[in-house]
Formats: sequence, C-alpha cells, structure tokens
Amino acid sequence: MTVALAYDERGAGEPPLVFVHGWCCDRTFFAPQAEHFARSHRVITLDLRGCGASPAPDNGYDIASLAADVAGLAEQLDLRGAVVAGHSLGGMIAIELAATRADLLAGAVAVDPGPIDPTSEVRERFAALADALQGPEGVEARREYVMTRLFGDRDAGSAQEHIVEVMCNSPLGPAGTTIANLPAWDGVEALRAVRVPLLFVLARAGGVNDPDRVLVHNPEVEFGITVGTGHFNQLFAPEQVTSMIERFLELRVRPGRDLGGRVRSDA
Repeated sequence: MTVALAYDERGAGEPPLVFVHGWCCDRTFFAPQAEHFARSHRVITLDLRGCGASPAPDNGYDIASLAADVAGLAEQLDLRGAVVAGHSLGGMIAIELAATRADLLAGAVAVDPGPIDPTSEVRERFAALADALQGPEGVEARREYVMTRLFGDRDAGSAQEHIVEVMCNSPLGPAGTTIANLPAWDGVEALRAVRVPLLFVLARAGGVNDPDRVLVHNPEVEFGITVGTGHFNQLFAPEQVTSMIERFLELRVRPGRDLGGRVRSDA
C-alpha cells in the first residue's frame, strides 16, 4: 500500500523533474539541482517513506514499495512524461521506475546509485550493516558507516555537516529495514527491462557500478563521472552533476519523444 509522501513543488516547464533522495536523507539533498531546474522545469522534491516529513509505517521499505510511493505521487500530480532523478537508494528507485513504469517516465537519472549487480563482498557488507543497525548499537553503527564510507577526502564544510545531521537523525527502524531489504531487489533484471533513456552519474569509475559491469546488461545507458567528490557528488560538485543532467535532457529527452523512450513517427 502506498503512502502519501511529503513534497515540495516549484517552477514550470516540460519535462517535469522528480528528485528522489537516498537512504536516511530527505528532499533537501537535491537542493542545488532543484533550484537550477526550477527556472525552466516543473520540479518536485520529496521525502521517501520513513524520511523527512513523510509517514514512517512499519513496513514497505523495499525498492518496489518505495518506487510505488513515488509513482503514486507522480500520478497524483499528473506528472506523466516526467524524468526521475535519484541519488544512491533513490537511484535504485529511479531504475526500478524506469523498468516498471515507462508509462509515466520520459527518462531517468541515477546519481551514484546503490549497487545494481552487487558482488558477494558487497552483499556481505550490507548484511553486516543491517544486523548492526538493528542491534543495540545501531545509532553508533550508522554514524560510523556515514562518516567512514560516504565521503571523499575533499568533502567537508557545511554540506558535510548537513548530511551527517540529517542521516544520523533519521528513524533507525526504517533505516535498518531498508538495508536488510536491498539484497531482494534484482537490479540486473530491472536494468535489462529499462526502455527509457537512462543516465548514470557516478562519483568515480571502477566501483561496483563501473560502466563495464552496467553496459553488459543495458548497452544504452549513458554515463558521466564527477571529479573530486565522494558519494554525495550532487552536493559537493553540484555544477558538474547539474550540467550532466541538463545535457542528458537536451540530447535524450527532447520534444517528440514518446513515453517509453521511442521517437514518434510524426515528430
């Protein structure tokens, strides 16, 4: 069952853009992009269930349910033909929507998404994190994970302080359940099913979502890689991420493109 998500709306123009934050974050985590694109597009930023001002039910913290919440909001706001851009967990949600709701989307952007085809090592790491988050030292385990795994050497200042504050104060129950549910998502199947234009904006090459690993499953994916940031590249290098999204919209999500990524014969 979907939940009513808290959201902000601003701007006007096509295609509408929906920004989906990552694990334990909130709608402020795409603030630079929302501000930029609201000058020429209708822009929606939202809080996923269990985050920010949205409800935190006891269940529904799997990728399919989280994606269904976003789709429900898109239908409520009549956002047919939207482009969904998600960061981290939100990137996985964007891919799931691109695979299952091409009737709603004109394109999707995954900004440094979670692992699409995780190795056994990555699966073991997530299992250990889920156990730690659901244990008596869950608060400390989350803070340690955030501080040691999500920032680059040059990531500092007020942006880092904001990230840590929001993530470490998000409800711990949904946080642990979300991580525990990640292995159940078949990212490879979702990626293979995507038929709309899809952009990955990675923080670095050579990781679990390296282009060579992703393109095996969907050779149509576009890639960009930011310079000099860690996982939160949309906040620490906003001009790089924003310009890549803007170019993607210009080249791949253009007038005359039908839903599902096809070009209309009368265009």
